[in-house]
Amino acid sequence: MGLRVEVRRVLPGFLLDLDFSSEAKIVGILGNSGSGKTMSLRAIAGLEPSVRGRVELNGRTLFDSARRINLPPQRRHLGFLMQDYALFPHLTVAENVAFGLGRVSAEEARARVMEQLVAVQLQGLEDRRPHQLSGGQQQRVALARALITKPEAILLDEPLSALDVHLRSQMEALLIETLSAFPGVALYVTHNLEEVYRLAEEIVILCNGKRVGAGAKEEIFRRPQTVTVARVTGCKNFSRVRRIGERQVEALEWGCALRLQESVPEGFDSVGIRAHHLTFTANAEDPNTFPCALVRSIEGPFRMTLYLKLLLAQASAAHHHLQAEITRESWESLRNRPSPWLVRLDPCRIMPLRNDGDVRDGNGGSNNSTAPSVQA
Repeated sequence: MGLRVEVRRVLPGFLLDLDFSSEAKIVGILGNSGSGKTMSLRAIAGLEPSVRGRVELNGRTLFDSARRINLPPQRRHLGFLMQDYALFPHLTVAENVAFGLGRVSAEEARARVMEQLVAVQLQGLEDRRPHQLSGGQQQRVALARALITKPEAILLDEPLSALDVHLRSQMEALLIETLSAFPGVALYVTHNLEEVYRLAEEIVILCNGKRVGAGAKEEIFRRPQTVTVARVTGCKNFSRVRRIGERQVEALEWGCALRLQESVPEGFDSVGIRAHHLTFTANAEDPNTFPCALVRSIEGPFRMTLYLKLLLAQASAAHHHLQAEITRESWESLRNRPSPWLVRLDPCRIMPLRNDGDVRDGNGGSNNSTAPSVQA
């Protein structure tokens, strides 16, 4: 049972070559813009032609190029919530939701439409048209339409991306409630890290049309295996390393020796540490503690982003080496400390990684000379 996907599609300048399988109830597809997330959903739904592969859902074959099976979208029994909602402007809310029900009696259609409108909290709005609705209401209409046929799986393409912060929070709560009650499989596409972590059970990482990571969300975020997966899941700090001991490496870009919590795995030639895992200490004897200088800082409503240069003889000549994120409260106490500050890279927080071609410099591939220049 579950979902098995192998799809390959060739476009000018882009190749979608995706494969994964999962028995999870909610699977997130996470990737940056242009990674092929929407194309993947459309290929699974039969809206984009695939030149090779297969798609199986709960043991039922939807597509198999070798066996020349290619069910049309209406026979795949999938619900699709598109990013732009794709509501029909000339139809009422009730008519939009009922679209696709097929040959059912008017009485059954009305009953099923009302059931879905109650589920998405739109009762009383069935006679309105899309232009008379807010963005959140339009999204709920699209969600009700995707669910009314009682599909085996529902595909959701960045459903919260067009909403403001307040509506996004409300709709996320509704989606969590709706998907928890949905008996089938849900594929949830997004580039929002926190969103996919809250909603999905398993995550597929997509980069340049290919799966570069997959697994339980906790494992993907806590123990990414490659630089690409770490980067897509929000890690900002990377360095190539050279092994100098069982639990010790030399970080080549940062110019320092690092102690790791565990033995360095074979084939791992880089390390990463997330910006919010960097800490500041007054004890120079703490493991992995180094003097640093503040290059730039960016002020946010609740957190500060700090760009740090390590004051080490062997450190590279990068404009900055590390990016840290701290609360505004921590910033108020830190900013008055005499320089140089002492930054600590907790051995428990350092992630051994394989360099899959995505490490281009010590701060995760960005050009240090273009680091934001707002000074706090």
